[in-house]
Amino acid sequence: MKYTAKNKQHRFTLPSYQLLIIVAIFLTATANLTFFHHALEIYPWATNKAFVVSLSIVVFASLLFIASIFSLVLPARITAVLFLLVAASSSYFSDKFGTVIDVEMLRNVLETDAAESADLMTFTLAGRLVLLGLIPAILVWRFTAPRAHFGKALLIHGGTAVAALAIAGASIGVFSSQYASFFREHKQVRYYISPAYPIYSAIQLTGSLLPKGAPVPFQGLQAAANILEGGEAHAELVVLVVGETARADHFSLNGYTRITNPELSKVDRLISYTDIQSCGTSTAISVPCMFSYSKHDTFDVKSARNTENGLDLLQSIGVNVLWRDNNSDSKGVADRIQFEDYRSSDRNPECNPECRDIGMLNGLQAYVDEHSGDILIVLHQMGSHGPAYYQRYPAEFEKFTPACHSAELSECTQEEIINAYDNTILYTDFFLSKVIDFLKANTGPYETSMFYVSDHGESLGENGIYLHGMPYAFAPKAQTHVPVLAWIGETSDIDYEQTILLKDKPNTHDAVFDTLLSVFEVSTDLLPSADSKLVMLGPEEEEETANATR
Repeated sequence: MKYTAKNKQHRFTLPSYQLLIIVAIFLTATANLTFFHHALEIYPWATNKAFVVSLSIVVFASLLFIASIFSLVLPARITAVLFLLVAASSSYFSDKFGTVIDVEMLRNVLETDAAESADLMTFTLAGRLVLLGLIPAILVWRFTAPRAHFGKALLIHGGTAVAALAIAGASIGVFSSQYASFFREHKQVRYYISPAYPIYSAIQLTGSLLPKGAPVPFQGLQAAANILEGGEAHAELVVLVVGETARADHFSLNGYTRITNPELSKVDRLISYTDIQSCGTSTAISVPCMFSYSKHDTFDVKSARNTENGLDLLQSIGVNVLWRDNNSDSKGVADRIQFEDYRSSDRNPECNPECRDIGMLNGLQAYVDEHSGDILIVLHQMGSHGPAYYQRYPAEFEKFTPACHSAELSECTQEEIINAYDNTILYTDFFLSKVIDFLKANTGPYETSMFYVSDHGESLGENGIYLHGMPYAFAPKAQTHVPVLAWIGETSDIDYEQTILLKDKPNTHDAVFDTLLSVFEVSTDLLPSADSKLVMLGPEEEEETANATR
């Protein structure tokens, strides 16, 4: 290492490959605490010392290999700074919340709004970014590497990459049987290697967003559809509430020991479905998926943005469709229908300063009075969005105490976190009861019904995992088992007695699209079998729809 002075600025000369080695060692030790925590749960230190040391070497060699490959394109200093800053931020969320920074989590970050992001901006995060990101990055920037022509730089970094692969290969070879098990049985643990997996995910997301070939025209569903006309039928008035971050096992309607649904428990003709799985573990996936004709297994976010959805189809055949939003947005679902933003006091009268979901009911009767024919109203809640659960409900709904009053969940006990979360469910219960009151007031002239579907669930510290957004393949049930409710008005064509028989039947978000078509008695060749619906119509309506669809 050489010390030089130029223009009164002190710099240190260090070969670039040595700089990358130092950074890889630093990142292995500071950015991978969650990875090693999970690894040690599987391979306890007391009986697996040599393997855990080998695992550390493999992580170091992997980071060095990736950094060396990047340095074939970028200067080593820029690569090092990039890795340090990415690792400082991504490892914070992994260490604090058990978050995996994959493609869908990054998509969530891109589509979130400032208010949601503000909940995550804590002093602990700032400190982490400064101590493990900014300060090391400044130190790295003070190093300069001896100048080398392109061929020599290619040889140096290419050689470092090959050496890193050799080190990893040798380490794996010594413990080949244990690594075979680790790679096959514990794939999810590898997703915590930072910044390797976040960078890989960012490259994947960038590739998916880049245009491929000529722009694809907007795709219609290519289906003939019409609403069946009955002689004595009233118009439909349906409210679909899209919930946020609610988990089924925290609804007392589903057997939760705490009374989190005191108002809904008093409501007649209410059905709580007990076994519904979400399409994703984030709003960015679940919301467009539930309105898409594509099913969970074939759903693609990019194509969904460019394809007609269930709301588009209903609007095209004469249904008045309105989307009111108190969340970040509709994730593209309401791009072609009437959309009203309730996240500010300009429209929402219930802001203090958090805008409450109940404000979305303001002026809703006037909307109904101004329209004729079938009406579908979608209300997108802020619901139970974390980590600042305490901000999601007014003070009078703080029944479960002591409640966590911080977005920095590490400052609270798990009991306090759960208390705050359960208070959000209590407020959702109140909101949904008011939606039902609104529908009851319109049951005379309309066939009324309400559906509530949460977009995904939430982890509340089980196994050290918080919030949501885990890769679906190994996401905990808390993030995928969602509450779904149906309230059926007395004038509705939905057969309450037959529908209640479906309450314990396993189903998914795929049922939302099918259910909407069924409720509005839409005849179309897209209508699938009754197995995917949440409701059953009366015998005459079911038969009429079936005959028209044939």
